[in-house]
Amino acid sequence: MDSAGSVHVISKELIKPSSPTPDHLKILNLSVLDQITPPVYISLIFFYEADELKGLASSTDQAQICHHLKQSLSNTLTLFYPLAGKIDPQSFTVYCNDDGVEFFEARARSRLQDVVQDAKLEEFEKYLPVDPLGGIHVGDGTLFMVQINFFDCGGVAVAACVSHLVADGSSLVDFMNAWAATCRGENPKTAPEFGVLGRYFPARDLSDSNISPSLLMGNDKLVTKRFVFDKEKLAALKQAAATGDVKDPTRVEAVSAFILKHFIETNPLDAKKSLLAAHMVNIRSRASPPLENTFGNGCFTAAVELSHQHRLPVPELNELVSKLRRAIRTIDHEYIRETEREDRFLSDLGRLCDLISEGEAEGFLFSSWCRFPMYEVDFGWGKPVWVCTTALLVNNLVILMSTRDGSGIDAWINLLPDQVQSLESQFKLIGSKNLG
Repeated sequence: MDSAGSVHVISKELIKPSSPTPDHLKILNLSVLDQITPPVYISLIFFYEADELKGLASSTDQAQICHHLKQSLSNTLTLFYPLAGKIDPQSFTVYCNDDGVEFFEARARSRLQDVVQDAKLEEFEKYLPVDPLGGIHVGDGTLFMVQINFFDCGGVAVAACVSHLVADGSSLVDFMNAWAATCRGENPKTAPEFGVLGRYFPARDLSDSNISPSLLMGNDKLVTKRFVFDKEKLAALKQAAATGDVKDPTRVEAVSAFILKHFIETNPLDAKKSLLAAHMVNIRSRASPPLENTFGNGCFTAAVELSHQHRLPVPELNELVSKLRRAIRTIDHEYIRETEREDRFLSDLGRLCDLISEGEAEGFLFSSWCRFPMYEVDFGWGKPVWVCTTALLVNNLVILMSTRDGSGIDAWINLLPDQVQSLESQFKLIGSKNLG
């Protein structure tokens, strides 16, 4: 007898590109931005309800769905050919040998609506084709894996995992939209460009540096908790944060400042220790010329350094919003150009990593995926009713994603258990006069 909510994989297949990769594209040089990412998988799960699938629940219909998904995936991989290759960890290149990507089919003994309504993050990994923390830095494992989960109710969850060594969240969503368009019988909107970031920011020897992909990886006591900031909570936060230099805080700025303020209040650091609050900044649209269609890791880190005197008294929301905005706006086309010529970003990042590795600072990392068109991923069954990610074992990590209607934010936060409980208490006060 199946336990409630169990997931059973019933088939596994290697999907290869429908056309062989030309010889002149066989070797892809990765960038230093790929080089400094942790050896983990980025995961996204797209949930589609049964009525969107027109009730396709029979085994025959599921076989047809899988056949169509495999065929369109094979065709899409011809455009995204590096994903079917292998990483050479010595030269930090991808050998685009068309080995393929892994496609799993699974049965989920539960109702999709129950899973979405009662989201338990610790249970989501069973919908994934791989442990997201299973690093492939030694060249093992495929760069992309997908698991199609068919629920008892007829709903479907498409769970995709891509190696962070070759892609960021933006690139993963671009791939999923291209695959979905191909599945609908349409051409992808834009063709990806590979190797551009590797030419601008080539990989190099970092052995003499404290820049390490595993620097923030860590505490096995971490809890990942989802907080939903709806339109009302966002309006209250933006109003509370709009009393200083920034009259029009964005929802990402307001939520980031709220989480950071709470962390400072409840996590008193040693007086000699700084807090480094950093936002990942997508450089594609900020570069000149823009790098919009480039595939890979395209983010720099913008950091605010808060020393002991900058944390006492605890800064107000508007102060933190102002500091975060200034730091993020530092990453402009000139900064990117200076990085290309003189390694400015690596120099700045190296200094931050020195502080953390030497125990002089603690890091707090934000990554906003709010502008990614993940709710546009339509395989012909309609748009997903929900999209989520899963836990990554990174200390003090916050991932921000738009809600389905675009007006709210899903915040996925990694903290220690007592910190999570305290944040929940403060979260409930948003919109009341008691909000600190």
